[in-house]
This record gives sequence, structure tokens and C-alpha cells, in this order.
Amino acid sequence: MTTLTDRYVWAAVRTVPEPQRPGLEPEIRELVEESVRARVAAGEDMPAAESRALTDLGDPERLAAAYVDRPLTLIGPRYYLDWWRLLRTVTLLVVPISAAAVLVAQLLVTNDPGDAIGSAVSTALGVTVHLAFWITLVFVIIERSGAPGPGAAWTPEALPDLPDHSRRSRLPDLIASLVVLALVAGVIIWQQLLPAVRDSAGGAVPFLDPGLWSFWIPWFLGLLAAEAVFAVVLYRRGWSWSLAAVNLGLNLAFVVPAVFLWAGDRLLNPAFPAAVGWDPGAPEAAGALLGAGILAAILAIVAWDVIEGFLKARRAGLSARDGRRSNPS
Repeated sequence: MTTLTDRYVWAAVRTVPEPQRPGLEPEIRELVEESVRARVAAGEDMPAAESRALTDLGDPERLAAAYVDRPLTLIGPRYYLDWWRLLRTVTLLVVPISAAAVLVAQLLVTNDPGDAIGSAVSTALGVTVHLAFWITLVFVIIERSGAPGPGAAWTPEALPDLPDHSRRSRLPDLIASLVVLALVAGVIIWQQLLPAVRDSAGGAVPFLDPGLWSFWIPWFLGLLAAEAVFAVVLYRRGWSWSLAAVNLGLNLAFVVPAVFLWAGDRLLNPAFPAAVGWDPGAPEAAGALLGAGILAAILAIVAWDVIEGFLKARRAGLSARDGRRSNPS
């Protein structure tokens, strides 16, 4: 057997409750091996026999559901997995974008972070409900009409790759993190020491309020250094629940002061909008627009980083437990 069988077994086992995985894995593996042996005995070569055996078994998630007697009947067994995959993908794409757009619009209109966040959360919930309803309705119509739908024939090419939790696989993330952190720190320092924007008198105009150098900019630079140390520790150890909690703390230490400074009109240099040629009669509105965009981007990045950290910690924990069961000592 090649990694194709390993990928198939892993794709099937990962979808069932953890207590049922130890018994399910050998059953599916034995089923695949028996089918392959029969095909090889009939004259097929090993790679072709394995591929055809997996193709005949079908989608591994559907096979696992049958083994553990888990009915796929919310829409119907034929389209359930396609419905769930589409709903999950569209929700993860559309809901954050909609919430961020409402957040920026409300910040521009009300200048009240509390009301803006409340409106964004309400929008996220409403969009989620609408997506679930309309996508489900479309699949119900497809199923009831008998029209050809997205339930295409499954092939082994659709199998996911086996997860790689080795230190080498984390090296690109480490390099990217250190480069981004260095660039952000460099931009913060550069915009103060060598700003490209000049006012009408020829004086330098930094992007951030120069008064922040008394405390907050050193605070943010210190957090960037802490993030660099965290990235190195993450590279050496991999994700865990404790590191996910540390990641949450670092993000909160960054975003809470950023929101506080923006709400108090202390984030941007008041002279910057007029210096770059925005409407001289309304430099504050231009600054508010730019500040709201920056704040929305920060909130979106922080939210995704925190969620991704906990998801990776969970996946790493599940993989570690599966590895201990597969290789008992």
C-alpha cells in the first residue's frame, strides 16, 4: 500500500467521533487491502488496483458515516457532503467580509466603537442565517427535481494530503512571520524618522501621531519583538493549547490599545490628511476614513489569527493522540 491508502484512511477516520476511530481505522484499511489484493490477483498492477479500489469505495467521509451509522439526511445522503462543504466555504468567505464592511461604515457614521462592533456582530449573524437558508433551499430544489447537481463522482485525486507537523514544515511560517514583523517595525520607525510627506512649510509629517512615542509606539515595538520570540518558540515546539492562549494574549495586547487610541483620535497624526492633499475643508473626515479602514483591517487580522491558532492547536492535539495510538510503545 502507498500513501494513497494512508490518505484515504485518514480522510475517513478524521470525520468520526474520537472514541470510534481506533476500531474504524483497521476495518477500513483491511477493506482496502482486500479489494486491492483481489484486483492484483486478477492481473492488475498495484498502483492501478489501489486507485480503482479506492474509487469503488467512494468518498471516504461517506464510507465512514456508513460504518458508524451516522445518517447524512439533513439534505439527503446524495448531496449532504456537497451542501456542507459549500455552506462552510461560503460562510467563511462572506461573513467576515460583510461584518468588516459594516464595521467600517458604522465607525464612519457613528464614531462609536461599541455600536459599530454590535452592528458588525448582528450583520454576521444575519448573513449566516441567510446563507444557510438559501444554500439549503437550492440543494433541496436540486434533490427534489432530480436535476444534475454538484454530486459529482468521487475519485482518489480529491483526497487531502496527510498533515505534516514536522519542524521543517513550520520553517516557511517562521521565516514569513519574522520578515513581516521586521517590515512592520521598520515602517513604524521609518514613518517617524524619514517620513516622505511634507507640509506646505516643508516640515516632515509622520503618519502616526508623534505624541505616541512617549509610550504607545515603544509598547507596540515591544509587542512586535515578543511576537518574534513567540514565532521562534512556535517553530521549535509546534502549536499547543498553551501557545494558542499566549497568541490570544499577544493579540489582545495589540488590538485593545489600538482601538483605544483610535476611539480617542490619537492614532493618526492630525496634520497628515491635509499634508497629503485631501480636502482642506474636511481633513478630519479623511483621517476618520483612513483610521476606520486601518482599525477594521487590524480587527479582521487579529480575529483570524486567534481563531486559526486555536484550530491549529486542536488539530495538533488530535494528530498527536492518533500517532500515539498508531505507534504504541
